[in-house]
Amino acid sequence: MALNDNDVQKQIKHMMAFIEQEANEKAEEIDAKSEEEFNIEKGHLVQTQRLKIMDYYEKKEKQIEQQKKIQLSTLRNQARLKVLAARDDLISELLEEAKMRLSRMVVDLKVYQELLDKLVLQALLRLLEPVMIVRCRPQDSLLVDAAVQKAIPDYVMVSQKQVEIKIDQETFLPASSLGGVEVYSNNQKIKVSNTLESRLEFLSEQKMPEIRRCLFGANPNRKFFV
Repeated sequence: MALNDNDVQKQIKHMMAFIEQEANEKAEEIDAKSEEEFNIEKGHLVQTQRLKIMDYYEKKEKQIEQQKKIQLSTLRNQARLKVLAARDDLISELLEEAKMRLSRMVVDLKVYQELLDKLVLQALLRLLEPVMIVRCRPQDSLLVDAAVQKAIPDYVMVSQKQVEIKIDQETFLPASSLGGVEVYSNNQKIKVSNTLESRLEFLSEQKMPEIRRCLFGANPNRKFFV
């Protein structure tokens, strides 16, 4: 049966409508899939950037915390050094005060003579040489001579040895020093210093832990065993 023009036109319109519907459905499917892929990619990018931002600020926070710890440690160390410097200054002042008291003590010739007697005998017994040279301040020559004369019999009695003692008349201790004596072997290669400065230095070093404990209290970071 032959189709007339109207039937042909109808079939053509029907086919065109079908094709158009298929095209629209396909376009909608492509749009939907594209939007889904876009949303997935967008979500992935957002998540990636969010993780990067979180990681960045986490590192920044750790860095700031580390800087705070370093600054706090620096401030504590500076404060500790200032305290130690202040303590050292106080001890230096006390030692200077001790020197001032010694300088006033030697003005009393009776007291100073008794002290020289002990210093000379002690130095002789520490050196124990057959011939010894005693050196003193120029202003102490007479006092030291008296101390030497007094020390000789005590030295002989304790050491059971004879001794020759010379008082150095060419080289002296500084006149501005506190006093006391230095005793040398005859060749001057061995020396025992019993000046007031050396005695003060020796005693301050020996008693320094006790001095610090009296001034500043016990150090919790140190253990002393008796």
